[in-house]
Amino acid sequence: HARRAREIAAAGGHHLLMVGPPGTGKSMLAARLPGILPPLTEAEALEACAVRSVCGEPVQAHDWKRRPFRAPHHTASGVALVGGGSHPRPGEISLAHNGVLFLDELPEFDRHVLEVLREPLESGRIVISRAARQAEFPARFQLAAAMNPCPCGYAGDPGGRCRCTPDVIARYRGRISGPLLDRIDLSVDVPRLPLAELDSGNAPRDESSAVVRARVIAAREVAMTRAGKPNAALTTREIERDCALGDAERALLQRAMDKLGLSARAYHRVLRVARSIADLASAERIERGHL
Repeated sequence: HARRAREIAAAGGHHLLMVGPPGTGKSMLAARLPGILPPLTEAEALEACAVRSVCGEPVQAHDWKRRPFRAPHHTASGVALVGGGSHPRPGEISLAHNGVLFLDELPEFDRHVLEVLREPLESGRIVISRAARQAEFPARFQLAAAMNPCPCGYAGDPGGRCRCTPDVIARYRGRISGPLLDRIDLSVDVPRLPLAELDSGNAPRDESSAVVRARVIAAREVAMTRAGKPNAALTTREIERDCALGDAERALLQRAMDKLGLSARAYHRVLRVARSIADLASAERIERGHL
C-alpha cells in the first residue's frame, strides 16, 4: 500500500506523508523515491547545479541529471531549512529544487520552521528579506515526510505496546498545523508487517525500481504532453480542463466532501491525485475507481 502511494506520488509530483511505528520502512521508502522519478531535463539540471554552486557544493558529472535528495535533521534551524543570513544563501528547500525534500520525524521539527514551508509548497520559491537586501531562491521540491503515530511510536499497534493517553497523542499530532497538512496530497499508513510477510521465501516477487520507474515516466510524459507540468502543479483552471468528471463521479466526490468536510484545496487535491492514478492506468478520463 505504501509502495503504491509512493508510485502515485512520483508519477504526479505529489507531496507524501507516511505514518507508522519505528522500523516499518518509512525512511527507506523515502530514500528510494528519487530512484523511480524521471531524470532531470537539461534546464532542470542547470537550475539545480546553479543553486548548489551558490552554496559552494561541488557538482559531480555522474550526478548531473540525478534528482536532488535532501534530508535535514529535525534539529535544523529555520535558516538552515529555508535559507537566510546577512548575505542570504539558499537553504535545504532550495537545494532540493527539482528533487525531493525528506523530513523524518516531522512533529519533532520546530513548529515555526514547518510553518515557513507553507508558502514555498504553494509558490515553488522562497523570498528572504533583510535590511540591506532581498533575495529570491527557487524551491520547487517534492516533500516526503515521515512520522510516528504517537510519542512512543506504537499507537494502534496490534501488540498493544502503546501507553500514550489520547491527550498526549493529540498534542503530539497537533505539532503539525492543519494548513500544512492541507498542502500534503497523500497520507498513508505504514504498519508493522508480520514475520510471514517479511520472510523472502513467502513474500511475492517484488518489482524492481526500473519497472516502477518506467510506469512513472510514462505517466509523467502523459501529464507533460497534456499540460506541460506534473499533475501536482495544475492550477484551478487547468484542473477544470484536465480533470473533468462525469455525473456519477461528480456525485461521488460531492458526497465525500460533505461527509469528510473537505476544503476547497482538498477538493482540488483529490482531483490532481485522481488524475495521476488515471495516467498510471492509461485512462483518458477520471473514473470512480481513481477517485
